[in-house]
Amino acid sequence: MRILLVEDDELLGDGLQAGLRHCGFHADWLRDGEGARSALMTEDYAAVVLDLGLPRLDGLSVLKQARASGKTLPVLVLTARDTTADKVRGLDSGADDYLVKPVDLDELAARLRALIRRAGGQATPVLAVGELELDPAARRVRLKGEALELPAKELAILELLMHNAGRVVSRGQMESALYGWSEGVESNAVEVHIHHLRKKLGAEFIRTLRGIGYLLESPK
Repeated sequence: MRILLVEDDELLGDGLQAGLRHCGFHADWLRDGEGARSALMTEDYAAVVLDLGLPRLDGLSVLKQARASGKTLPVLVLTARDTTADKVRGLDSGADDYLVKPVDLDELAARLRALIRRAGGQATPVLAVGELELDPAARRVRLKGEALELPAKELAILELLMHNAGRVVSRGQMESALYGWSEGVESNAVEVHIHHLRKKLGAEFIRTLRGIGYLLESPK
């Protein structure tokens, strides 16, 4: 799941990016508000982790401008500003959640999963399509009760497809979710991952719609 991390502290940002990757998130890390504002206008993210004390443009301004432009993605504010007035200001400016530093990584990841789940209209923490289940927190997949071992990229594609079960996901959406700015994307990378998933799940789970994208649905 691709998210945007906006944090100007080098040590903290590096640690958060690595920790979130371990939790199943692909975090594009930016260090200033102006870059974050631009990224939010041009890229698709599942959620944002946003510091408030940023250079060039403060976090509240980034948040207000994103909401004013119609961006509805979940925003979790992560900041050292810990007064009630600060929290009220952040939430009233459009934040969906507010955490004060220092933060426990497991709690941060859990809150992100909850925000993304609610934004997608999902009521339960475990994704299920027919007899296929995926637990995003545990990074565990089961088919007909049997555990499946999936590499990180295949797991990320499956999670994206299951979040959008019954809806077409384009190749571009998959590439955006899987790869950040610093990673090159091979021309057939998505097709290779889909091929491997079909071998493990069965071909009937994932349909290819030529020139449009991929559709995951429960087998008839």
